[in-house]
Amino acid sequence: MSDYRMTIGLEIHAELKTRTKMFCGCINIPEGESGKSPNMYTCPICMGHPGTLPVINKEAVRKVLQVGSAVGATLADFTEFDRKNYFYPDIPKGYQISQYKYPLVSGGILNGVSLTRIHLEEDTARSSHDTPGVSLVDFNRAGVPLMELVTEPVINSAQQAMDFARELQSLLQYLDVSGANMEKGEMRVEVNISVSKTDTFGTKVEVKNINSFRAAGKAIEYEYTRQTSLLEKGETVVQETRGWDENKGITFSQRSKENAHDYRYFPEPDLPKLVLSEIPDLHPEVIASSLVETPAQKRERYQKDFGLKPEDRETYVQYRQAGDFFEKVVSLLKKEGNVVQIASNYIISDLMGLSKARGAEFSLGMTTPEAFADLINMTQMGDISSRGAKDILKILFDAGGDPKKIATEHGLIQKNDTEELKKILSDIISQNPTVVAEYKSGKESVLQFFVGQGMKATKGSGNPAILQQIAKEMLGEIGE
Repeated sequence: MSDYRMTIGLEIHAELKTRTKMFCGCINIPEGESGKSPNMYTCPICMGHPGTLPVINKEAVRKVLQVGSAVGATLADFTEFDRKNYFYPDIPKGYQISQYKYPLVSGGILNGVSLTRIHLEEDTARSSHDTPGVSLVDFNRAGVPLMELVTEPVINSAQQAMDFARELQSLLQYLDVSGANMEKGEMRVEVNISVSKTDTFGTKVEVKNINSFRAAGKAIEYEYTRQTSLLEKGETVVQETRGWDENKGITFSQRSKENAHDYRYFPEPDLPKLVLSEIPDLHPEVIASSLVETPAQKRERYQKDFGLKPEDRETYVQYRQAGDFFEKVVSLLKKEGNVVQIASNYIISDLMGLSKARGAEFSLGMTTPEAFADLINMTQMGDISSRGAKDILKILFDAGGDPKKIATEHGLIQKNDTEELKKILSDIISQNPTVVAEYKSGKESVLQFFVGQGMKATKGSGNPAILQQIAKEMLGEIGE
C-alpha cells in the first residue's frame, strides 16, 4: 500500500459573524443558538417566497476580502453571484445563491498550502432525522452568510490536512470574521481524496459530515485504506460523495458526485454585478489596513522579539489570553539572563496547570500581570526558590495579593547571607564526618546531602545555589 500516492483537497465552509443574514434583514444568530428556537429567524426572502428580492450583505463581502488579503490572495475587482441549482428540503428556493465564475478571492497560501479560491454564498437550512420516519427542517440557518475556501489538491497526509484546518480556524478567529467553532457547526470541513500509483490523480471521492479536526484525519486515513484496498484487488474507485460515521469510524456512500455542469450555474438575475474598486471601503488598500496580526505573524514576532521555544509560541497563538498576559508580564520584567523564557515556563507549566485543575484551559484566576512579574523578578534575583515561587503563585491564583508580602508571611524569602549560611553548614559538616570522607574520596554527588541539610536547617529558606557553593568551598578546605 505504501506505493500508492494520496492527494487531498479541502473545501471548508465558515459561517460569517454579521448582524444580519446574507441577502435579507433577518438576524444572524450563531449556529449554537439558532437551534434553540427553530424557525424563529426567517422572512419571505430567506424562505424563498415568490416576488421577493435579495440584497447583498456588504459586511459579509468585506469579511471574505479580509481573509483573502490575510493569505496574500488576489482580490477580485469584478465579481458576481450565481444560482447553483439543486433540490433538497433544506434549500427553500430550489437553488442556492453562490459564486462560480467570478469569486471574491483567487489564489493565496495558508500554512504552506496553495488556495484555489474563496467565495461567498448563503447557507442552507438544517435538517434533522432524529425520529425514525420523520425529518424536520429548521430554517434559522437558511441564508446565513457562508464563506467557502477551496484548496488546491496539494495535501498529501491526514496530519497536513488537520494542521491546515486548524490554522484556518485560528486565522478566522483572529480576524474576527467567524467563530469557526466546529462543534457548533460554524466551520465545516469536506475532504476530497484520490489515490493512485502514478503522478496523475486518481478518482476523487468527497467526504462530508465532518465535525472535528480529529474526525477529518480519521476519515482521510480510512478512505486511503479503502481506496487502496479496492485498487489492489483490481476494482474501481467510484466518484461519489460519502458521509462520515463517527461512531463506526467509517465512511459510507451517500450519492454520486455532481460535477459543476450538474448544478446549471448561471448569473443571479436579481443581484447587481459588483465592481469593488467603485466601493471605497472595499478597496484592497482599505481592506489590508483593517487587518490585525495573524497567527503566522504572531509566531514570527514571538521568535524574533522573545526567542521563545516553538511549543510556547504555539500555545500563545492558540490561547490568545495567555499570549496577551505573557506580553504584559514581559513589559514589567527586569531583562536579565533568560528571564523571559523563565516567565513563559511559569505561565505555561504552572499557571495553565492551575487553570486546568479548575476545569479551564487558561484562566488568570486572581493573578495580575504586575504581581506575576514581581514574582518572576524575585525568583530571578534569588529572593525566593523555584519551589517557593510555585507556592506563592498558587496563592496569587486563588486569592491575589503582593508576592513579596506573601513570601514574607510564609517564610519563603531565601537566606542569601553567606556568613549565616557558613555557620549553618559548618555545624552540618562537623556532625557528618563519614559523609565528608565520602566526598573527599571523590564521591561528589554527596554534595547535595549538605545542600539538603542546609535547606532543612533553614526551613527551606536557604538559597540552594549559595549553599552549594559554600559547601563546596568549605569541603575543599578540609585536610588542606
